[in-house]
Amino acid sequence: MSAAGRAAAHRDAIAELGLSLSPDFVKATMGLSAPLVDPAILDGVTVTSDIPYGDHERHVLDVYSSPELDAAPVVVYVHGGGFVAGQKAAPGSPYFGNIGGWAVRHGFVGVAINYRLAPEAQWPDGARDIGAALTWVVDHIAEYGGDASRIFLVGQSAGAMHVADYVAQPSTHSAHGLALAGAAIISCIYDLGRAEDKPIHRAYWGDDPATWAEKSSLEPLLAVDLPLLLAVAEYDEPQFQQQAAWFVEAWTARHGLYPPMHRLYGQNHLTSVYAMGTPYDALGGLLEQFIAANAGIRD
Repeated sequence: MSAAGRAAAHRDAIAELGLSLSPDFVKATMGLSAPLVDPAILDGVTVTSDIPYGDHERHVLDVYSSPELDAAPVVVYVHGGGFVAGQKAAPGSPYFGNIGGWAVRHGFVGVAINYRLAPEAQWPDGARDIGAALTWVVDHIAEYGGDASRIFLVGQSAGAMHVADYVAQPSTHSAHGLALAGAAIISCIYDLGRAEDKPIHRAYWGDDPATWAEKSSLEPLLAVDLPLLLAVAEYDEPQFQQQAAWFVEAWTARHGLYPPMHRLYGQNHLTSVYAMGTPYDALGGLLEQFIAANAGIRD
């Protein structure tokens, strides 16, 4: 089968998994995607794991680097997991070493963080944890070949919501201020006033949905000067597709221009990040272009 044929067959397989974020969907997506991650993606990569950035047991991060890197842009990844689960890396899983390895392969230092989970942590604690992690990055990333003035924050799903909150809420910023050159927000809920009433949402945003709207990142994001890359997957869960559409509508009404929103062809809610390091990566190229455009990189 040709490369184009394989890509089409892979997209069909993704489509067949459906759109619902059920446990079976997660398991099936993992089974389809994990074997495709290049096993050599971490060859030549120095991984420094579980570095504390705060006092909580979840306040730890991993750094992916290489001796060849010097004053390189930094990619800080914030995982998803519905606010109540998820982690930066797990034994026997390629996730999210695939993103750290991808970063180093493209000339960047990678950082993946854990953060406190709901219900112990509630809004906006995820964003506050990002602020604490960025304080560590600014203070220490030069030791790993990174440039603290060129930090790019990337979050997916619940991680995207924490990133959006961090960018949108000055009260969550680190001791160094915003300390970012750009942010990528992948599959996010922006308008909490129209978010679905789910137990995981109550666990993080609170038990009274009437209070959620005031916690939205939508309006503040429309006013930020920070470069943004936004994305939603072709086969994302419907609520994320609707939220992306509402963001497009609001941004266009405010600015009279189309927002930096991308549709990741052939991806679902999870494969947007699971596919990095595979032949079917739709996000990595966009992210590389985004970093190059905003980090002053020239060939």
